[in-house]
Amino acid sequence: MTSTSSCSQSLPPRTDTDAWWRDAVIYQIYPRSFADANGDGIGDIQGVREHVDHLVALGVDAVWLSPFYPSPQVDAGYDVSDYFNLAPEYGSLEDLDALVADLHKAGIRVVIDLVPNHSSDRHEWFRAALAAGPGSPERDRYIFRHSDDGAPNNWGSLFGGPAWQPVEPVTGCSEDRNWYYLHLFAAEQPDFNWSNEEVHEHFRAFLRFWVERGIDGFRVDVAHGLVKAEGLPDDDLGPDRWNVVGPRGEDGAAAREKLPDVGPAFNQPGVHDIYREWRRVLDEVGQDILMVAEAWVPTEAEAALYVRADEMSQAFNFPFLIAGWDAAELRRVIDVSLDEYGAVGAPATWVLSNHDVVRHASRLAYPADMDTDPGIGPRDPQPDAELGLARARAATLFMLGLPGSAYLYQGEELGLPEHTTMEDEARQDPLWERTNHLVPGRDGCRVPLPWRRDGASYGYSATGRTWLPQPEGWGEYSPQAQEGLAGSTLMLYRRAIALRRERRLGRGSVEWLAAEPGVLLLRNWETGVVLNTTEHPVRLEGLGAPLITSWHPADQDGADTGGAGDAADAVSTVVVPPNGACWLELAAGGLDGGDPR
Repeated sequence: MTSTSSCSQSLPPRTDTDAWWRDAVIYQIYPRSFADANGDGIGDIQGVREHVDHLVALGVDAVWLSPFYPSPQVDAGYDVSDYFNLAPEYGSLEDLDALVADLHKAGIRVVIDLVPNHSSDRHEWFRAALAAGPGSPERDRYIFRHSDDGAPNNWGSLFGGPAWQPVEPVTGCSEDRNWYYLHLFAAEQPDFNWSNEEVHEHFRAFLRFWVERGIDGFRVDVAHGLVKAEGLPDDDLGPDRWNVVGPRGEDGAAAREKLPDVGPAFNQPGVHDIYREWRRVLDEVGQDILMVAEAWVPTEAEAALYVRADEMSQAFNFPFLIAGWDAAELRRVIDVSLDEYGAVGAPATWVLSNHDVVRHASRLAYPADMDTDPGIGPRDPQPDAELGLARARAATLFMLGLPGSAYLYQGEELGLPEHTTMEDEARQDPLWERTNHLVPGRDGCRVPLPWRRDGASYGYSATGRTWLPQPEGWGEYSPQAQEGLAGSTLMLYRRAIALRRERRLGRGSVEWLAAEPGVLLLRNWETGVVLNTTEHPVRLEGLGAPLITSWHPADQDGADTGGAGDAADAVSTVVVPPNGACWLELAAGGLDGGDPR
């Protein structure tokens, strides 16, 4: 593959060097689980409006709204049946307009999900395709293939099982015998044919429509999957991408490994032509409109290809998310990310949780060899909640000290763990059914938020109804329980985000300073950022005063967790406990760079 450095040489200079998104803290809202204003158990836009003050107090620069479009909800809204409207259970377009106005008035920009790889099978185009029959222009908008020998190739769905659905059982028409359509996800999510010009025009219209309604950016779902290899050749993985690979624990379920998004269905060169096309559209209708790629590609260098000057603005940094509690790997990801993205003039991004992965307050609670990718169920080994929260707070504080843009997932500012004991009967993720109940799936990170300490749904819904069950004791994580409480995770996030802005860390750089193995110590402007991944306390001599620490005040000899220190209170020694992180006001002069490994 061509390197980013050589690609960047032929690109025009970037004109977005001062864009708002370069150092933004962006907060993901999963509308279905954020807050329910009408009491039906499903979160809605009015529920978000009622908690704009929470977002303002947190200090985020933008929110990213997960899909709110009309949908049968086979895959939590990522099966879109109408790209130009709002699902009735979430409200109306006017409700969304009001939310956008509220957020803009508060100085918060709005990013929405763009789902271009597939639609719902209820979309008017797909219904027309089934009705029109083989060889029709309507079917050419999707990927239909004829095969007398079973599925057209061996591709598997990312949700388990084959990626091809026979058409005849769906339509009941004999002319559809031996015809199939492609779905990289659920069978109810047919893949678009991006060789069809009507598909291109559909999404150009989508971009214009939403920018005109005040939207400031787009998160592009499955950005690496739109274009498939010519001829649709077999891949090396076969029809089931989920494997049982052995025991997960003495009494736990078997470990399950999700194979990566590689092969002829992903990361084809043609996707970049699409994003150049979109960038031209966005530059015509707005200024500094964000496009961020959800691209699970093998290397940081390949991810950087998505953020060249004439394509996207950012790409999610999934290697950082999966680096785990490993100082050497974290440093490697940081160095490579800054180099590769910097080569094309793009900022790095950092993320630890989202709606598709186990929350990092639980993911980091396990030994390094524990595979949490399939989700955690009640029969799996359970996380060490205290350890997980300590590491999550430290990882977040370290992340917010890095230059670039940071993404937060709703509830992580409360220290929410994964719901790991959910009853099987409550699960709604299609992964659960399509893998024959081998994979618990993503429901555990999508549980409705708690807003109050008490009540049937802890303030999520006035009626107490919730579309997914909340675990007992959820209210202890609520903003009501944490507001003003020294050492609380909510107060830590608020102070860290404020300090990050005040000290311009998102616009800074990384200079590594010498530290012992397992400890990361860097300079960003005049701020020292420290992470201790070891199991023992680490003494830092003569560096400067702590500005903010991840650990609780009772454990830090009088320093103020979640608050700023004062230069007058500078100490010659800072002791960073195991699984802790802090920021320091670096003393002037005398700090040599070094290798912390």
